[in-house]
Amino acid sequence: MSAHLKLYNTATRDVADFKPLHEGKVGIYLCGATVQAPPHIGHVRSGVNFDILRRWLTASGYEVTFIRNVTDIDDKILHKAVHEEIPWWAVAQKYERAFTEAYRALNVLPPTYEPRATGHITQMIELMEILIANGSAYAPGNGDVYLDVRQLTYYLTLSRQKLDDLQSAEDADLTYKKDPRDFALWKAAKPGDPSWPTPWGAGRPGWHLECSAMARAYLGESFDIHGGGLDLIFPHHENEIAQSQSAGWRFANIWMHNAWVTASGEKMSKSLGNSLQVQEILKKVRGIELRWYLGSAHYRSMLEFSFEALEEAAVNFRRIEGFLKRATDLLGTTPDGVVSAAFTEAMNEDLAVPTALAVIAEILKSGNTALASDDRAGVKSAAAEIRGALGILGCDPLDEIFATGDHADAQVLDGLISLALEQRAAARSRKDFAAADAIRDQIAALGVVIEDTPQGTRWSIG
Repeated sequence: MSAHLKLYNTATRDVADFKPLHEGKVGIYLCGATVQAPPHIGHVRSGVNFDILRRWLTASGYEVTFIRNVTDIDDKILHKAVHEEIPWWAVAQKYERAFTEAYRALNVLPPTYEPRATGHITQMIELMEILIANGSAYAPGNGDVYLDVRQLTYYLTLSRQKLDDLQSAEDADLTYKKDPRDFALWKAAKPGDPSWPTPWGAGRPGWHLECSAMARAYLGESFDIHGGGLDLIFPHHENEIAQSQSAGWRFANIWMHNAWVTASGEKMSKSLGNSLQVQEILKKVRGIELRWYLGSAHYRSMLEFSFEALEEAAVNFRRIEGFLKRATDLLGTTPDGVVSAAFTEAMNEDLAVPTALAVIAEILKSGNTALASDDRAGVKSAAAEIRGALGILGCDPLDEIFATGDHADAQVLDGLISLALEQRAAARSRKDFAAADAIRDQIAALGVVIEDTPQGTRWSIG
C-alpha cells in the first residue's frame, strides 16, 4: 500500500499526505449529474478525473467505496419536461441513461452505489428534523424549510467568502426567510409539480439537502473525500458543509475539485452555447481516445478544448496502442501490466498525470528501440510498464473491457487492414509489384504505416 500519496485539499489550500479515516479503506462521494440533458465533455471530465483517483487508490491497496449520485428532481428537469411534453421522471430516466452510456464509452468504472435523490426522501426528512430540533433550520409555515446561515460560524470556510458580500439565495420565496441568504432545504409544492409529504407540508428537496443525506446514508457521518467540479464549491458544497455540520456530522475530510473544460477561455456550458455532446465527439474519435484527452491534463488545470488538440492526443495514443500491438505480435503473448516506480512517483504527487504521461513517453521510446533491435526482454519490460500505466489511466487498449463497443471498431479496422495486407502479399508473391505498391499507397493514404520485418508485415496508425 502506498504510504506517500499526497492530495490537494480545497478546504486547506495545500497538498498533504493522504491519511484515510479507516486503515485500508477509502470512502469517496462524487457529485454526479443533474439529468436534464445529454452529457457534454465538461460533464464527463469529472467522471474521468475521479475514476483515475479511484483506480490509483485501488492500485495502492485501498478498498474503495465510491458513491456518485444522480439528481433526478430539479427545476431544470421540470422545465425540460414541459418543453419535451413528457413526464418529469421520463426526462430524468432518459438522460440518466445517456450519462450511463457516456461513462461506459469512456471506461469510467460504475460507482459502488449510484443513489437517486428521489429514492432518499426519508433520509432528507430525518436530516431536516435534526436541524429544526437543534435550531439550525426553520419552517416558516408555508411548506418551505430553510437553514439559518447567520448563526453558523463555520459557513463559507470552503470558498472563503464573506456572508455580507453574498447575494440573496434565489431558491425560494424571500418573503418567508429570516435572512435573504438563507437557502432552502425543502421547497413547498407548486401546482402541477411533483411533491412528497413531510411534517411541514408537501414539496420537494433542495439540491444541497440531497447530497448531504445520500452521502451520510452510504458513507456515514464522516468520510474521506468529497469531489466535484470547481463550480460546485459555492453554493453547493458550502451548503452541504453547512447543513451537515449543523447536524453534528464531521462530513468530508478532504475536498477535491476538478477544473473545467473551456472553449475560447470560457467554461463549457449550455448557457454559453458552446457545449459539445459526448455522443457527437464519439463520431470523430473512439471513447478510449476521448478519455485519454480528457485525462491528460492535471485535474486541477483548465483544459482548453479544440478538435486539433483532441486529434493530436488521439494520434499520440494510437502510437502507444501501435507499440503494444507490435509487442504482442513479437512476443506472441500480452504482457501483464506492471506499475513503474517513476509512474508511481508521479501519481503520488496529487495525481500528476502530465508527469505520468512523460514517463509513458520515455518507456515508449525505449520500447520502440527494443523492437527495432529485436530485444524481446526490452520489449516485454516496456510493454508491461505501459500496460500498467494505461490501466491506471483507464486507457489500456488490450483490456477485455474494450472487446466490445469502441474496441470492436478497432478490431474491424485490424481485420480490414489485415485483409488488404494479405492481398498485397498475394500480389508480391505473383510478382505483381505494381498492384502491391498500389495497395501499400492506398493504405498509407489512410494514415497507416506499413513495416516489413523478418517476422512479417506490421502496421500502425500515425
